[in-house]
Amino acid sequence: MARHERLSTLLDMLGQREKIDVEDVAGELNVSAATIRRDLDHLAEQQLLTRTRGGAVANDLAYDLPLRYKTARHVPEKQRISAAAAAFAAKGMVVGLNGGTTTAGVARALTMRSDLSGRGDAPGITVVTNALNIAHELAVRPNVKIVVTGGVARPQSFELSGPLATRVLSELTIDLLFLGVDAFDPESGAFAHHEGEASINRLMVERAERVVAVADGSKLGRRAFARICETTQVHALVTDTEANPEAVRAFEAAGVEVQTV
Repeated sequence: MARHERLSTLLDMLGQREKIDVEDVAGELNVSAATIRRDLDHLAEQQLLTRTRGGAVANDLAYDLPLRYKTARHVPEKQRISAAAAAFAAKGMVVGLNGGTTTAGVARALTMRSDLSGRGDAPGITVVTNALNIAHELAVRPNVKIVVTGGVARPQSFELSGPLATRVLSELTIDLLFLGVDAFDPESGAFAHHEGEASINRLMVERAERVVAVADGSKLGRRAFARICETTQVHALVTDTEANPEAVRAFEAAGVEVQTV
């Protein structure tokens, strides 16, 4: 197991158990106790947990994993989802992207499409995003015009939120929104863990002509703290083949076009 995978696993364990013991975890992960101690010390430096004698306990941030640790989870599935979702975009569109590892993958997939290249100084597509990491990655792409919302950045997700972001988005129209979610339930709708991000994402949905949710199967049939939008406001869902078939059928019954990859 690579270190970044081990760090993500340790945070998952804390989220489920609230406290962990070095010796127990070392046995479960088949690594030395010294390795686990170093990992826990590193996570404590990032303020993601609190070290105790012989282990660690969770703090509030441990339940909302920073983007750099989330990237280690469901990587093959997210790559397939990103590539399939990018096919929805057409040249000349205004494309919206909120924060998240899957939407960041969609952003990269968009840049790989040669048919979206512009002519001369004219961009092939315009991307509107409230995610600093996506804006940073796309800013050097000559075929992409980047519009970044204002707002206050959350270090856990790199997303901008607040009144400044609201003011910018309220003046814009989006042709196609790729919506990353923390949970998506056929009956209850799409959710985010943080209420500020949910509010901005909700406004992006309202400003979009078409909404495509991107989520691996582990997020389906679940709910989180703050609702982004109703299921009926999402036109399509791109997920992986591990998605629960009953959840897929429920989304389709709700009028959502589902594509599994």
